[in-house]
Amino acid sequence: MSAPLASLKILDFSTLLPGPFASLLLADMGAEVLRIESPTRLDLLRVLPPHDGGVSASHAYLNRNKRSLALDLKQPEALDVIKRLLGDYDIVLEQFRPGVMERLGLGYEALKAINPKLIYVSITGYGQTGPYRDRAGHDINYLALAGLASYTGRADSGPLPLGMQVADVAGGSLHGVIGLLAAVIARQQTGQGTHLDVSMTDCAFSLNAMAGAGYLACGAEPDWEDQMLNGGSFYDYYRTRDGRWMSVGSLEPAFMRALCAALGCPELAAQGLSPKPDQQHALKEALRIEFERHDFAQLCEMFAGIDACVEPVLSLGEAVRHPQLQARRLVTQVPRGEGSTQAQMACPLKFSEDLPAPRHVGAALGQHTDEVLEELGLSPSKIADLRRAKVIL
Repeated sequence: MSAPLASLKILDFSTLLPGPFASLLLADMGAEVLRIESPTRLDLLRVLPPHDGGVSASHAYLNRNKRSLALDLKQPEALDVIKRLLGDYDIVLEQFRPGVMERLGLGYEALKAINPKLIYVSITGYGQTGPYRDRAGHDINYLALAGLASYTGRADSGPLPLGMQVADVAGGSLHGVIGLLAAVIARQQTGQGTHLDVSMTDCAFSLNAMAGAGYLACGAEPDWEDQMLNGGSFYDYYRTRDGRWMSVGSLEPAFMRALCAALGCPELAAQGLSPKPDQQHALKEALRIEFERHDFAQLCEMFAGIDACVEPVLSLGEAVRHPQLQARRLVTQVPRGEGSTQAQMACPLKFSEDLPAPRHVGAALGQHTDEVLEELGLSPSKIADLRRAKVIL
């Protein structure tokens, strides 16, 4: 198929995870993404382990299908290069703290004066306004301030550090892509660009979909293990006899009956339908005992042919080999040069026709510098001058 976002050209100033994951989705769907990277300040993602052939696997994945231009933004000549690029690239994605791009002469108002149709997406921890606008933070901090951590955990041990970055990805990356594409549609109608202010804390706060609605409308303050879906009911994980885990989400009556019948205790089903906390706790304890009677493989076989909303907790290796994920083609081979490929997670978005195959893994720092500058009409001697002045790598 023709790539759905092939008409978009994006200058990506972001590093680490939120911005790069957003531009990965855009690049996978066909957008031309040009990373503007510092030749003097290394993106930590480039050295993050584990490494494959000396290259960070995370960097190779998050920056596939993107070109790299190594440009020292602190030098005046770099600003001239960016201005030239804005004649062709009319979307900017940046992830600096508020004010940094302005000090570099690359803020929204300055670039909008060059291209009024510019869409400018800023992803930050706390947003462009408010008392925390200049404060440092990470995913765990955004989840804490957004209230999510206050009821995601165990009553006897408190909040849990999650294995994936919810505020970074579900907050910053995905909301950034949604807003960017909405701005593109609006520009098609009005001819005007916009500045999109994406706060990871704001977006994480909005993920309190049910608990937040309950608190604001009814004053119901959630706590650890006191909600139907956060461990306050049988909806939970259960250890097997051999130390593995199973997930149980049998909320509907038919699924609850199937669960209890499979475990050989159909009489427990009535407790699963009760909203009373004491009955829920009793059921949870009874299920804990039943699951610990069986080994993991035995339980997997037991529930494989039953619709009971019971599934095994898989390792990443097991997930990759699972027939459902294989059928959905969620792993792809991406070219990395010299005829070799690297296995990576595929774009999860499915169109009626397949997206174009991935073009290449994340580029080496400044790999496309000369190519991009030549496209802008710079002569070989001018490019050599910029390199001698250390404007480019």
